[in-house]
Amino acid sequence: MNDFDQYGADPYGSDVLADFGRRAAKVQPVVVEAERDLVVEEVATGFVGAVVGYEGRLLRLEDRRGSIRLFPIGPGFLVDGKPVSLRIPRVQGNSAPQFGARRTASGSVAVENQRARVARASRIFVEGRHDAELVEKVWGADLRGEGVVVEYLEGVDHLEDVLGEFEPAADRRVGVLVDHLVDGSKESRIADAVARGPFGSAVLVVGHPFVDVWQAVKPARLGLDVWPQIPRSIEWKHGICEALGWPHEDQADIASAWQRILGSVRTYADLEPALLGRVEQLIDFVTT
Repeated sequence: MNDFDQYGADPYGSDVLADFGRRAAKVQPVVVEAERDLVVEEVATGFVGAVVGYEGRLLRLEDRRGSIRLFPIGPGFLVDGKPVSLRIPRVQGNSAPQFGARRTASGSVAVENQRARVARASRIFVEGRHDAELVEKVWGADLRGEGVVVEYLEGVDHLEDVLGEFEPAADRRVGVLVDHLVDGSKESRIADAVARGPFGSAVLVVGHPFVDVWQAVKPARLGLDVWPQIPRSIEWKHGICEALGWPHEDQADIASAWQRILGSVRTYADLEPALLGRVEQLIDFVTT
């Protein structure tokens, strides 16, 4: 289908030598309010997504895979295959968008001048420092508002000992986020043992399938199509740095690589859904 078929008759007429003044008037797109969940297609890129918010005069669209992109509000969109010009919805008597509230990095509605809540007895444990820093960057505002403290375990092998010291209870819950929680893994065996143990009802262990939390950052944020595959015989983080051409001689190089990766993360949209859902699940568990 060419542009003329898509938008109707050729606006320039069939005679290329015809008088310009006799050309048919160009069809103007219908103006549509960009209500939440309205599915649109951006003509220039072909990106199809649902309206999920605004950033100033930019429209935020989310596709079915959870990818979010920003586009200027106005013409250049299709709804049900028909050209439209989008505008920000108006509340009667108010020009403010209906869902233009400021958001935190996790996508939650930001509470102005919110003070950190006194820490709850419940905790969230993560495997290491990198996990804790990533959770803080994206969910930090939410966690402070809920009074949830995140601590790191320095490895999941001694989780049962840590729980024995902490003594979880109904009013003292523990959520645990682990890497590489897949069938048959060491992490899955530890999670099963905790679930069967004396604190099972007060502890929730969840995880993502990635070898390391680095992989939970979408590769596109680093200009990659996919994360490199690293043989099991090579230490994973060193292998990643080597594959990407980054320094990897010592721990300082690894720390620098992580800061480069962490610096590429702005909001939840830069993370894989497999991590997003698990962190939200833990926050719900320890704040219920």
